[in-house]
Amino acid sequence: MTLRSAAWMRFGAAVLAGVVAAFGQAPYDLPLVLLAALAAVLSIYRAAATPRQAAALGWGFGFGYFLHGWSWLVSPFMVDPERYAWMAPFAVVGLTGGLALYWALAFFVSRRLSAQVWPLIFVLPAAEMLRGYLFTGFPWGMFSQSLVNHWPGQGLALVGPYGMTLAFVALAVAVVQRARGPMLRQGAVWGARVLGVAALTVPFGGRDAPITDHMIRMVQPNAAQKDKWDPVKIPEFFDRQLALTAAPPAQGDAAPDLILWSETAIAWPLDLAHGALTYISEAAAGTPVVLGVQRRDDMAYYNSAVLLGPDAEVVQTYDKHHLVPFGEYIPFGDLLGRIGLRGMAAQFGSGFSSGPGAALMDLGPLGQALPLICYEAVFARDVNAAPARPAFLMQLTNDAWFGKGQGPLQHLAQARMRAIEQGLPMARVANTGVSAMIDPWGRITKSLALNEAGFLDAHLPAPRPATPYSRWGEWPFLFITLAGFALVILRRRRNLKFDQRGRQS
Repeated sequence: MTLRSAAWMRFGAAVLAGVVAAFGQAPYDLPLVLLAALAAVLSIYRAAATPRQAAALGWGFGFGYFLHGWSWLVSPFMVDPERYAWMAPFAVVGLTGGLALYWALAFFVSRRLSAQVWPLIFVLPAAEMLRGYLFTGFPWGMFSQSLVNHWPGQGLALVGPYGMTLAFVALAVAVVQRARGPMLRQGAVWGARVLGVAALTVPFGGRDAPITDHMIRMVQPNAAQKDKWDPVKIPEFFDRQLALTAAPPAQGDAAPDLILWSETAIAWPLDLAHGALTYISEAAAGTPVVLGVQRRDDMAYYNSAVLLGPDAEVVQTYDKHHLVPFGEYIPFGDLLGRIGLRGMAAQFGSGFSSGPGAALMDLGPLGQALPLICYEAVFARDVNAAPARPAFLMQLTNDAWFGKGQGPLQHLAQARMRAIEQGLPMARVANTGVSAMIDPWGRITKSLALNEAGFLDAHLPAPRPATPYSRWGEWPFLFITLAGFALVILRRRRNLKFDQRGRQS
């Protein structure tokens, strides 16, 4: 076998390992498989003779992982296939291949610094942070996302998603690390292997979270995205939501203290929706309603959430500030708009404008809530940006864009991550599901199934005390990562000195 054919075989194995690794994410939720696949690619990485070969392995692993894990990305382009279907293969391959470059960079830098595997403990999570921040960021599918059902996932409350990604990579390195040296060191390596692997098999349990007396109703109309803006079907979906809002609670349940409608729940912009708001207020019978709506202000359009009072008045407005590139706005929109390209989710104008930032919504006896519209729940930093600690998180989303299984379930997993990180409950309402009440440990206390119409009445759990991550954010992760980089560089310099002495002798 030639050196070139061996390199291609290693590359193919890295891509395959990436495809297998995606089984760690929803709907499969198999973090042990993800760990095994990561350990496999780290073993292959050892054979990389140059930083360029290492970069190719990192790119192949990332491409396989993202291509499998994000196959749901085809779904948004199929909502309006005549206009967008041609873009689907370019967008999916382009996005997954482009984001795999972050992992290629990590493998390249790590191999440049050392021929050993352990520097990836710090370099790969650092690349993941770049993926989460650069070009507005897209931190979907981090290794830490696979942990929400298991005990290690509670570490999100301590060090957040990047810190737990670092811990996951460290475990994979421990699995492949050759145990050398004194017996004590070998015992430590084997102990880390056994404890870490065993922890990934243990579902998180514990006592039920304390609950408050507050009842929240989440209205799930199940309006398919291809039908959502159909003029013939708009009245049907609106009437369905009114009926679900006005429905009596189940026997033994209290009347709701708050009603939530999903993202862009009505078809009319806010300035033309007075009649619709009146009907909603009447159906709610005095109960406050938070609903998603598109809002325009002069020539600017916003994806918003509004708090509707008992007399149909808009008491408070929140404008989404972290928008989806190419979905809600188009970079260089003025130029591309001339050839007919605009945000797929925007129904009015060529795209949405960004709101001023995270803001709290005062819900009276329920306390203050932090509204998150769809994509904003993907970003831990958007939740940490709240001006004060809220009583609970409140996500309004339209996951009909994400298909009928894989995408919505992964989005739900990220909502659960935000609850764990903050130690706060989350009321999550989704157009096509999964609508759920999530407790401060990330457990779903009650839910309404995917692709089902109905309403969900659930008690709001009580919050936990402020978590270390909610207080310190990414600073502990950055400190550990910088210390790790410093250690790698010092080891590299020491090895270079030893090499020079050896040559001189």
